[in-house]
Amino acid sequence: MKIPEILFLEPNRVWRTYPGGKKLDILEGVENPKDSHFPEDWIGSTTRAVNKGREHLTEEGLSQINNNGNTISLKDLCEKEPLSILGSEHFEKYGANTQFLLKFLDSAIRLHIQCHPTIPFAQKFLNSNSGKTEAYVILGIREEVKQPYIYMGFQHPPKKEDFKRMIVDQDTSAILACFEKIPIKPGDVFMVPGGMPHAIGEGVFMIEIMEPTDFAVRIEFERCGYVLPEESRFMNKGIDFALSMFDYSAISIEDIKKNFFCESSVLETQNKSAEYVLIDDDKTSCFKVKRLKIKDRFIKESDSFYIGVVSSGSGEIRIKDEVFQLKQGIKFFVPYKTGSVEFISKSGMEIIITFPPK
Repeated sequence: MKIPEILFLEPNRVWRTYPGGKKLDILEGVENPKDSHFPEDWIGSTTRAVNKGREHLTEEGLSQINNNGNTISLKDLCEKEPLSILGSEHFEKYGANTQFLLKFLDSAIRLHIQCHPTIPFAQKFLNSNSGKTEAYVILGIREEVKQPYIYMGFQHPPKKEDFKRMIVDQDTSAILACFEKIPIKPGDVFMVPGGMPHAIGEGVFMIEIMEPTDFAVRIEFERCGYVLPEESRFMNKGIDFALSMFDYSAISIEDIKKNFFCESSVLETQNKSAEYVLIDDDKTSCFKVKRLKIKDRFIKESDSFYIGVVSSGSGEIRIKDEVFQLKQGIKFFVPYKTGSVEFISKSGMEIIITFPPK
C-alpha cells in the first residue's frame, strides 16, 4: 500500500452526554451551525468511543482517512502499515495505535463533575496499561461567557462518607461547594492528572490531549435534561469503585496554577517563525505537545509521527514536491516515514502538534 506523505483527517464527531459543538459545525462549514450531543471531534483517533446504547456503532470514535479516494480508518491503516505510519520502536512498544487521544471539544454547558483513573489504578482494576491523564489547550471562549472557568481538584475536600451521601442524594450544591471556580482564558495550557476531580465550564472551545482510553466516572447524573444511565455513571462498577478513584487532597487555586498550568518555552526559531514546547516530560510521560507559530517559513524535522491541528490563521504545508493548503480547523497526520516538512504562511498561522510517548 502506498502511504501518502501526509494524511488529512476527516471530521470525526462523537456522541457525548452533554451538548455543544456549534464551533465545530462552523469550522466544518455546516449551513446552520448549532449545538447538539456531538460536541467533540476525535482527531487521529485509534480509540473507540464508549457510549451506552451505541455499542452497535463499532467504529464510533475511530478516525477515518481518505486515501486515494478510498476511506480507511486510521486504526486499520496502522495495523496494515505500522512501520511506515508509526515507526518500528513505537510499534514494538505500544502496538498498532497512536497511544494518545486528541480531541476538539466545544462545551455549551458546564460538564459533569468527573474523575479519571491513574495508570496504577487502571492496571489494578481495569486491566489497562493506560489511565486517563489529560491536558487542555484553551483556544476560545463563547462571547456570552464573561467569566470562563474550570473546576479542578478539591479546594474544600469532603470526607469520603459525606461525599458518598452527596452523590447518592444528588446534592449538587454540596458537591459544588467542594470546589472553587478557577479562571481560564484563551492560550492557557494545563494538565489534569488521573484521580483529580474536574469539570470544564460552559462556553469553552479547546484541544484536549489524553491517554488513549474513554475511562470516566461521573458523579452528577443529570445535566441539561439528559440523565445518565446507571451503567454510564461509575463505569458499571458501583459507587464505591467510583469513590476509590478520587484524590481527596486539598489543593488551592494557587497550587493548581503552580503545579498544573504549563508555561511555554521557545525550542527553536527560524527567521520570524518559532516552535514552542507546551507539555514535555516535566509534566507527563504520556504525550508531548508543541506549538508552531509560522510567520514566514519553518522546516520541521521529527523522528516521530505526529498530529497537527491548525488552531488559527492559514498557510501551506510543503512536503517534497507537494503543496497543501491549510486553514483553521484543518487536522493532519504526518507519518513516521515522511521526514522533513515545511510550513509556510505570509499572514500568520499557529499549529498545535501532539507527539506520542517515547
